[in-house]
Order: sequence, then C-alpha cells, then structure tokens
Amino acid sequence: MASYNLLLLPGDGIGPEVMAGVETVLAALRETGIARFETETDLVGGAAIDRHGKPLADETLERAKAADAILLGAVGGPKWNGVAYDIRPEAGLLRLRKDLALFANLRPAICYPALADASALKRELVEGLDIMIVRELTGGVYFGEPKEITVQADGSKRAVDTQVYTTGEIERIAHVAFDLARKRSGRVASAEKNNVMKSGVLWKEVVTQVHAEHYADVALEHVLADNCAMQLVRRPKQFDVLVTDNLFGDVLSDVAAMLTGSLGMLPSASLGAAGDGGMRRALYEPVHGSAPDIAGADKANPIAMIGSLAMCLRYSFGLGEAADLLDGAITDTLAAGTRTADIAADGAGAVGTKAMAEAIAAAVRARAA
Repeated sequence: MASYNLLLLPGDGIGPEVMAGVETVLAALRETGIARFETETDLVGGAAIDRHGKPLADETLERAKAADAILLGAVGGPKWNGVAYDIRPEAGLLRLRKDLALFANLRPAICYPALADASALKRELVEGLDIMIVRELTGGVYFGEPKEITVQADGSKRAVDTQVYTTGEIERIAHVAFDLARKRSGRVASAEKNNVMKSGVLWKEVVTQVHAEHYADVALEHVLADNCAMQLVRRPKQFDVLVTDNLFGDVLSDVAAMLTGSLGMLPSASLGAAGDGGMRRALYEPVHGSAPDIAGADKANPIAMIGSLAMCLRYSFGLGEAADLLDGAITDTLAAGTRTADIAADGAGAVGTKAMAEAIAAAVRARAA
C-alpha cells in the first residue's frame, strides 16, 4: 500500500476548525485501504508570527519542501493588522508559493446540484456549472519590482506596483491550461487586457503560439478580462478552462466562486513543475479567508478544505478513484440536506463544522463499503 506524507498548516481564524474536518475525513479514507496518509502539523500566518515572530519559519519551509503535499487552512485576521508589511500573515503564504515555485493555481467553480438555488444567479444559469480557472501564481503585479511607496518633493506620496511577465512564465501556465482542457471539454479561454497593457499583448501572443504549436486540437478563444467578468455573471457555462494572469485570476476566480453560492464550497490547488518522477510540489487550500468573526464558533463550512484534499488525491497522488469517492461523498452529503449556515436556506436548520465533516466521512465509508 502506498504511503503519503502530508504537511498540515491550519493557520488562523477558522483554519484549525476546517483542518480538523480534513483529519476526520482522512481517518475515513485510511479505513478504506486506499493508501496510508501520514500527517505533520505546523504553523503559518498569524499563528507563526505569535510563535516565531515571522509568518513562516525556515524550519516550516523545509518541512514543506520535504512533504509529498501541503494542506493549508487560512491566514490573517485583525489581530495582526499592526504588524510590518513584510511580516504580515499573508507573507507566509506568498513565501510558500514563491520558494516552492508553485506557479499554477487551479480554482474550480462547481455548482453542486443540491445548491443551485443558493447561487445569486438563476438556477438555469448555474446548474451543472463546472469551470476550471488556471491562474498564474508567481509572476505579475504581486511579485514585480519595483514595488514601493515613495515621498515626492512636494510631500505627496507615489505608489508603484510593477506588472511583469516573461515568455517562459506565460508558456508554462498555458501548457497547464491546455493539458487540462484535453482531459475536459477541449476548450480554453485566455483572459488579459491586450488593449491597454503591454503584458496583455505578450500574454496573448505567447498563448496563441503555444496553442498553434502544441494544441491545435483544443479550441482557444481570447477574451478581455473585464468582459470576462461580465460574461461569468451573464452566461457562466460558456467557459470551461479559463487561463489568466495573477491579478486577473485573483479577481475572476472570486467572481466565479460566488456563482456557486458560497466561498465555503470551493477548493484550490497550487502546483509546481513536475519533477523527474512526475511528482509536483503542491499546496492545497480553500479559497475562503480566515473568517475571524466566526472562528471558534463551529460555524465554518469545511467543504472547501475537504475538497482541497480531494484535489490533492487527484493531482499530487494520482488517486483519481479516491478523489471521485470523496467528491461523491460531498455530493451525497449535500443531497441528503446537510447544510452549514452559509448554504442553508432561510429558516432551515444548519449543522456545525464538526458535524458536516463527520457526515462527509460517513458518506465516504458508505461509498467504500
């Protein structure tokens, strides 16, 4: 039986609660005999600042490099609003992405049949929705230099963020998107702003070239990022795989997330390049934040965190059947009417974080029986 080592980084706010849900589900998966999963837990974000004075200790980074995959809960919260910018909780996550070279962020937007009415859009627009947003994660305006605020001669301030992309950075994320499309419906939409940004001009040029040279069997369309945001709300099911840069990917994936009814439902994967053995360094996390207002109250929805585990099974370990089993268990649990507060209908009863995780774990056991 194969054995895999997972580094768990619960983080801040509701992070520890939803990560506890993952551990509940992992216990059920171990019982199925699919594989052995060994876990180690460490600190990131505000919790690491409190312990180490910085959001990611060097020792934690080394554990992350040695792990087969990393699961992260959430980082940040008002408790750390006063810390220096360079050691803010989010800097721990950014360092993980950068030092592990996790350049490809996969963010699915899936509308479960039982939750179609929870979306802000009409059921017919979102029922059956299944979009995969592929976001470039280690380049662009979040990492470009210079990045600074300077004081001008007249005393006013000037802020600069730099949008930078190279041919190689665009090529590798395009390959990820096209390869995924071949396993899905064979369609890619590439979003940028070539009408006003030079980085958008290069992005379109490189994606077009990669398509022509390697993926002529895949349909490619180019769409301006602002129009893409409108189309996601107007007619979201026109998209399948959507590839875009770091900044636009951040925005568009949040738009897509809300089509499904709740940020608490959606997982994500951040992948590096495949190594000699085919394994990729990878970090999996829910798209929601730390939600400090409900932290410790057993109100958080653990499905996005548990769904991130399913993505880990699929993309890091090649355990497609196990991932299907877990995704099916989530579907079964929702179909049975189990809801946390964020996805419950007005006036309907809601279960807590722990109870939802236990229900999914029970559904895993039932499917595996």
